[in-house]
Amino acid sequence: MSPVTIIDSNYVSVPESEAPPPEPIKLTALEARWVVFPVLQHVLLYVGADMPPFDAILQSLRSSLSATLGSFAPLAGKLVHLEETGDVAISCSATDGVRFVVAESDADIRRLAGDEEHDLHLLERLVPEVDMGELPAPVLAVQATRFEGGVAVGLTVHHGVADGRSLWTFVEAWATACRGETPAATPCFDRSLVKLPCGEDLARSVLRKHAPNLPLTAPPAWFEEGRTRFTRRTFTLDAQDIQRLKQHIVGLGEANGALSNSPLPRPPSAFAAVAALAWTCFIPCRPFVADDEEVLLMFFADIRDRLDPPVKAGYIGVCLWSCLVKLPAGELRGERGLAAAASAIRDEVRKMREVPVGMWDFQTSVLAGRPMDRLMNVSGSPRFRAYEDADFGWGNPRRTEPIRMNHDGQIALMGAGDGHGVQVSVSLLQPAQMDLFKSHFLDLLGLTKKD
Repeated sequence: MSPVTIIDSNYVSVPESEAPPPEPIKLTALEARWVVFPVLQHVLLYVGADMPPFDAILQSLRSSLSATLGSFAPLAGKLVHLEETGDVAISCSATDGVRFVVAESDADIRRLAGDEEHDLHLLERLVPEVDMGELPAPVLAVQATRFEGGVAVGLTVHHGVADGRSLWTFVEAWATACRGETPAATPCFDRSLVKLPCGEDLARSVLRKHAPNLPLTAPPAWFEEGRTRFTRRTFTLDAQDIQRLKQHIVGLGEANGALSNSPLPRPPSAFAAVAALAWTCFIPCRPFVADDEEVLLMFFADIRDRLDPPVKAGYIGVCLWSCLVKLPAGELRGERGLAAAASAIRDEVRKMREVPVGMWDFQTSVLAGRPMDRLMNVSGSPRFRAYEDADFGWGNPRRTEPIRMNHDGQIALMGAGDGHGVQVSVSLLQPAQMDLFKSHFLDLLGLTKKD
């Protein structure tokens, strides 16, 4: 049993002066797809001898959370099934609130925050456990855990209500309020701003396709099976690593213009470069795949700027579209695979941006009929300022990690603690595969330093 003990659980309410939305907020078609994959979790680890006493931290977190919910009131509500129309919506009332769990642990938080390999069982107990398998279900819960010499702040949010960008927008606002400052942006929950073909009818049809057993929303059994058996490690690329990687990819593309994908005329984005690096390191972990067989890379693109009109920067919701890249495994083997991978990722992003939203197929999963053992799934973004945005007044977290990584071959990205690099969290089933992944990861980074 992991050494974490729950010592209190209560609710933080929206300030009485702030009225909750009068009508349920119906989910869009972009959000309906996530109703049966509901759990989005992160933990923030703070370490330091000069941190405030835990009771003072709790008081600051609770009071600032209540103040923040004045602008983020829907996060204090519940996700409900409206049987009369078939919609799923966020319902808010004056009696709702965010569950606030208080815990303590005798584990070594310095080791937890510094280890490359995760103690996944312990990390999972630092985020609040929430049953989201049936509606109505809570939208948000938080947990504060006391350690000797540190504290952990864990968040569980329903993925049907918020994507990663929305989560970190909320964390930034909460942390800003906790520091006694005024948040810079006003959040927006207005789903009418998301203009999609057929609107609410499309959302209902997506729900019927992806969540046919409403109000039951439990994910498929395969999604949860063996999740805690995965080996998890975190790697960090600093700004120089990223720059060298980008230039190395361009150089490889120029030297191998005969690749099936066109060479990159300029350095790829940080996302494309790091995703390409991870994908090429993933291939040796799948030795059973022949060179002429396809391997897959799936990632999610933020499409706020793709909608017509684009939604506001402070929009709190889910605006993600899945992208699937396919290449023969042989094209990804060896050093030149970096350029092939980055080029293919760039081409998929370009294709997604050129196709009008109205022509997208909201009913079909990009993974339908695909071999899952040949898939690498990338979530998150180097643009997530997870460290800078989470300063509650006692400094940036020493470490932050996504908790729910359900796939053998999942990669989660976020901005690194130095403010310039990229943090790469990796989930694989077998420890030997992780060792192989790390070996190739370090080898390829070593090659970039020789350029």
